[in-house]
Amino acid sequence: MTESYAIGIDVGGSSLKCGLVSNTGKVIYSFLFPLDNIFTEGEVIALINAAIRKCVEHAPEKVRGVGIGFPGIVDQNIVIGGADNLPGFKNVDLGSIISASTSLNVVIDNDANLMGLGEQSYGAAADCTNVVFLTIGTGIGGGLIIDGKLYGGYKNRGTELGHITIQQDGAQCSCGLTGCLEAYASTTALINHYAELRDIDAENINGKMIVNNYLAKEPEALEAMHKHFDHLATGIASMIHVFSPQKVVLGGGISEAGQFYISEIKKRVLKRTMPDTVQHTQIVAAQLGNKAGLLGCAARVFSKF
Repeated sequence: MTESYAIGIDVGGSSLKCGLVSNTGKVIYSFLFPLDNIFTEGEVIALINAAIRKCVEHAPEKVRGVGIGFPGIVDQNIVIGGADNLPGFKNVDLGSIISASTSLNVVIDNDANLMGLGEQSYGAAADCTNVVFLTIGTGIGGGLIIDGKLYGGYKNRGTELGHITIQQDGAQCSCGLTGCLEAYASTTALINHYAELRDIDAENINGKMIVNNYLAKEPEALEAMHKHFDHLATGIASMIHVFSPQKVVLGGGISEAGQFYISEIKKRVLKRTMPDTVQHTQIVAAQLGNKAGLLGCAARVFSKF
């Protein structure tokens, strides 16, 4: 295979993950640009342009294009609504802006969608054409691959997998609705539940601490983790009933806790699904870690240009 190159820019709330990637999935060069002191939409755009120039300098030959993973709703390279922790980005034609300033092909999509594409192209689901991807962290993001292609619904407004309802009139979610999977199964929800059980401040707790206490069989950690597994399995079961994917890929820091994490969810999912729908579905941990978004950005370029 002749090597070609793409630039990936994964826009997060606290940093830009940037890199030059080959079509074989090798990250040739990568770096982070912090967003700590960035306060305006224009400054974010300037930083994206600077990151692209830096990557171009390290490219052995002309790059095929730039892929950008952006939080929020993206339709035809226009950022309809950005993440709450980024300034501005309401109906911004970011693709045209970046293309005009760099003279490169640009494709932009939701960041969780591109993480899923990264896992399907180069990671845990590289042998699959139908995949559900979930990233479990502060919230729950998701992506769908159907017949080998990213699926986002009409005008890319769908696949908000963290916001399927698992409890009618349930807990308040950060999206403004109630009863969402995210409100029950995110790492934030796990931490808040554990803090409530221990009657301590949630600010002093993280997911790793709860996992360690769970493995040490602390009663409160066992209760909190079992609820977390149950809630997540309930959401995953619904997704399997709708999509019957070859793989459900779980990403995010807590999914890296160990094989026990995947095993506990798998056991609960099997109790909540019709046998025929889950017959060909595997539940697996993501493999690419924090490179999933970067590799997904590049994969989107290679598939489009």
